[in-house]
Amino acid sequence: MKHPAIARRGALALLAASLAAPAWAQGDKPIRLVVPLTTGSTVDTLARAMGPTLAKVTGHAVVVENLPGAGGMTGTLQVVNGAKDGTVLGMVSSNHVINPGIYKKMPFDAIADITPIRVIGSVPLVLVLHPSVPAHTTSELIALMKARPGALNLGSAGNGSTLHLAGELFGQEAGVQIRHIPYRGTGPLTTDLLGGQVDMAFVSVTAVAPHIKAGKLRAIALSSTTRSALLPEVPTLAEFGLPRYGFDAWIAVVGPAGMAPAVVHKTAADLQAVLASKEVADALAAQGIVTVQNSPEQALPFFKAELEKHLRLVKASGASVD
Repeated sequence: MKHPAIARRGALALLAASLAAPAWAQGDKPIRLVVPLTTGSTVDTLARAMGPTLAKVTGHAVVVENLPGAGGMTGTLQVVNGAKDGTVLGMVSSNHVINPGIYKKMPFDAIADITPIRVIGSVPLVLVLHPSVPAHTTSELIALMKARPGALNLGSAGNGSTLHLAGELFGQEAGVQIRHIPYRGTGPLTTDLLGGQVDMAFVSVTAVAPHIKAGKLRAIALSSTTRSALLPEVPTLAEFGLPRYGFDAWIAVVGPAGMAPAVVHKTAADLQAVLASKEVADALAAQGIVTVQNSPEQALPFFKAELEKHLRLVKASGASVD
């Protein structure tokens, strides 16, 4: 029989060890990776590419769950209300910081109710024209739009979408008027863009790269501040006429508010290992996603700055969905 003092010391040692270990390392709970967007989206494709490697790194099964709806709020609400032990994570996009501007009521606070863990990467957009538009450079396009105010239209994936706000910022920086035509998603937008019903649009590089190479669309410039490896010959708006322009869609991993710092940093370290793997690096490159070197300490200020930026753009555009 153990001496009582020894037994107490043993119990205290076990307690200390359990407190020191990350909470999510206990048990065999799977990791729920919630994607608040539809199957086949860029975010979904990346999540499914990351899942198997994340499972190897953590030793936990990873289940990717698509819970689309309400601009991503349906799925993100599941993360907000999820366990704080690192087993419930969400892969969100720029829509997360757009929603507070276009929805009058939200079921959660976009900053206070989440824990930003890591920004995964940015998704450059490309400004494309239908070949019937007589402009081949940013300067020519701006001159044409100033000569014919409001004559050209710009399509987007919907009011307040990333593609819409990229166009809004372009209009502000170029000092031109653009007629906005919202669509229900990128698919129908691309169809009408190819058909000439839409004059121009900001679209993800991967969505239109084949059409650009086939000559069905004309690439004018990239929205990002650096060129894309998928379209290396296409300049950025910043280097070709609009030096202050810079707009990227992005993808990040978040958890619910109140996660312990040890869990947050363990999760961030695991994600870094996943992104460094060849399989995931290849998936990122195939999607044209530019990896962002980022920490939890940097993620929160990034989210706050992006929220402020998008609130200004939404207000200027007058976009609303309710």
